Amino acid sequence: MMLKDFFIGLSQNQLLNSAAKKYGLKMGAQNVVAGTNVAETIQSIKELNAHGISCTVDNLGEFVFEKEEALAAKKQILEVIEAIHEHGVDAHISLKPSQLGLDIDIDFCLENLKEIAAKAKSYEIFINFDMEDHARLQPSFDLLDELSKDYDNIGTVIQAYFFRAVEDIQKYKNFRLRIVKGAYKETETYAYQDKKEIDENYIQLIEWHLLNGKFTSIATHDHHVINHVKQFVKDNDIANDKFEFQMLYGFRKDMQLQLASEGYNFCTYVPFGNDWYGYFMRRLAERPQNLNLVVKQVFNKKTNTVLGLAVGAFALGRITKKK
Repeated sequence: MMLKDFFIGLSQNQLLNSAAKKYGLKMGAQNVVAGTNVAETIQSIKELNAHGISCTVDNLGEFVFEKEEALAAKKQILEVIEAIHEHGVDAHISLKPSQLGLDIDIDFCLENLKEIAAKAKSYEIFINFDMEDHARLQPSFDLLDELSKDYDNIGTVIQAYFFRAVEDIQKYKNFRLRIVKGAYKETETYAYQDKKEIDENYIQLIEWHLLNGKFTSIATHDHHVINHVKQFVKDNDIANDKFEFQMLYGFRKDMQLQLASEGYNFCTYVPFGNDWYGYFMRRLAERPQNLNLVVKQVFNKKTNTVLGLAVGAFALGRITKKK
């Protein structure tokens, strides 16, 4: 828990986020971010598609409190949608309402989301609402409710550590849902704190939606969970076209390829852009074992990456102070 809190704290540090954006993908993130621009990202998607893996694309961004920044993010996402259509790749969009103005003005955010949903709809591209911390949770669901009145190409995320997750998954069962454990620091008022309780709720949510929902994206790197789901769908005669496994770009690559080769639908979460720091820290907070995976991959590739992201954060802090 201490390690998780440490990485979450780093993810929320605006100074370190700014420094990381300025100094580039220097701390190992080049192995888990698909590119810094649309062209590089499309190439990464094509490589994954060649192995039978679909993708969901995330335009990275943190701490958007100015309309100009939100409009720039919207423009980038629209460019990605256009590129997905132009290149005919198997991919859809994941987005965060906060990047599109949720913390500025909810109506402004809604208009941005409508423009994105409309363009994606015209190309039959799916849009997934990534859910964030508790403060933004209900406003994000409110936006989803409003948007779903006019668009049916949208879905969202259910975070298993929230007490309300059971209620939410039942309410949104007719949506395509990605089920995750959760990657933000939440208080005991709203969320389970014990890993065992989170894991148990996670499995229960997955099973319920597989039996009752529209389409289930199971986002995990945990092979125990994956093996459990394999047996569950077999025992309950659930067709492969009702679910998919999801993992993050750059993590457990061998398992991603294996699951795809076994005939399961598989989707890789593909982040891109320079604003990578908060995303990367939350991935380490969500599952500290990810640090071992990153370090192992880094040294296998003989890169100049700094050992460990904690050391990397310290280094960024020193760089920032010197400036």
